[in-house]
Amino acid sequence: MTSLTVVIPATDARVTLDRVIAAVRRAAESPEEVIVVDEPLDLGPAAARNLGSRQATGEILVFIDADVEVHEDAFARIRAAFAGDRDLAAIFGAYDDDPGSAGTVSDFRNLLHHYVHHRGAGVASTFWAGLGAIRRDVFLELGGFDDTRFPYPSVEDIELGMRLHARGRRVILDPAIQGKHLKNWTFVTMIETDVLRRGIPWMRLVFEKRSGTTALNLGWSHRIGTGASLLLLVGLARRKSWLVAGTLALLILVDQPFYRLLFNRRGAKLAAAALPLHLVHRLSAATAVPIALAIHLRRSSKPRKRP
Repeated sequence: MTSLTVVIPATDARVTLDRVIAAVRRAAESPEEVIVVDEPLDLGPAAARNLGSRQATGEILVFIDADVEVHEDAFARIRAAFAGDRDLAAIFGAYDDDPGSAGTVSDFRNLLHHYVHHRGAGVASTFWAGLGAIRRDVFLELGGFDDTRFPYPSVEDIELGMRLHARGRRVILDPAIQGKHLKNWTFVTMIETDVLRRGIPWMRLVFEKRSGTTALNLGWSHRIGTGASLLLLVGLARRKSWLVAGTLALLILVDQPFYRLLFNRRGAKLAAAALPLHLVHRLSAATAVPIALAIHLRRSSKPRKRP
């Protein structure tokens, strides 16, 4: 049987860590080795995962965030995937549709991630380290996560997935591999994440031509929704009721499957609150684009130093 090593970055001492480890231990076909990196405290998740991976002995590294409670069959599915596909370099899953956090913003964000990953199932050009597995030899060959560029939680897993894709390595998104997200979101942390932690660094990778624009959150439905969100602001600013009504209808139409999911899982209250939250989410992402472009152009224009 292919051996697994679970690596959990926990340098911020999450209160959910005990639940996460307990879920790993009670899962079917549980891993042969579990490495929790909880020091030094100033170590970011990319560096913490790299540190744990260098100590690992398993053939497959399974990265699990310290706020993700794996389902009982997660490791059995991971083992089966690698055993059945020798060309498979990496596989990652998704959050389930029953988040362990409380609150409107937390439910919205965690279910949004669940929805996006379920729609993107199949061959992927990215990676997710919240619940993702990769062959250890492939990981070490690539040099692991870029902990120099990403010393804080950011898009280090997406960037790793881009390098895998660029080298022709096979990566699969299998949303049947699931975990329960225990993270509590606030309105402020949502905006901070969308603009600073993910939006700007992700778009910089796009401008560096290291990412396709149709991957997961950058797909056509997301771009249509973002464009409609910007038009909605224009309609509100100019008091054009027809434009506001039209863009609202388009937003509801584009995201109707997501709102139906929210209604089925948490009821009408969350489904209604999701529209303005989704608007803020997309406008935050749109804000990141010109900022990332300005940074990219400024750095591109700087003359390179001669060796």
